[in-house]
Amino acid sequence: MAGKKILIVDYDAKSIESLSKLFEDRKIGVVTAADGVEAYEKFQADEPDLVLLEAMLPRMHGFDLAQKITHDTRGRVPVIIVTAVYKGHQYRNEALRTFGVSDYFEKPYDQDKLMNRVLSLIGERDEVEEDTSDIPELPSPDSVIETLAEMLKKK
Repeated sequence: MAGKKILIVDYDAKSIESLSKLFEDRKIGVVTAADGVEAYEKFQADEPDLVLLEAMLPRMHGFDLAQKITHDTRGRVPVIIVTAVYKGHQYRNEALRTFGVSDYFEKPYDQDKLMNRVLSLIGERDEVEEDTSDIPELPSPDSVIETLAEMLKKK
């Protein structure tokens, strides 16, 4: 996952820290900002692959920031809102429909679900190889036809 970068935006330093730690093990680069204006400047300068942001931000609201990023990139850079403030389906629906966000999580969030969604959106989901050693091989079509023909002869 080298080369991938995420912008994390939150007014709360502890939230930034906990979100940043999630991506350290995956070797995903993290850029952080504490307000909407700083976040937009860092977004333009650092060109992250994905943006995670709190909806309630100083200097530029998170919904406005999400809409601006989505508009500027024509939706090529996914934005995920992770919020402690705007809870409820009406906010989620508005964020998804009106402001162009890719997903919406309420705090406290399920870390595994958030991680899977981020990895999916940046195209870095781990490929899970299935163990097929215990699955029997299918018979060839010719052998199936022969077996059926023999069964019909016996009737």
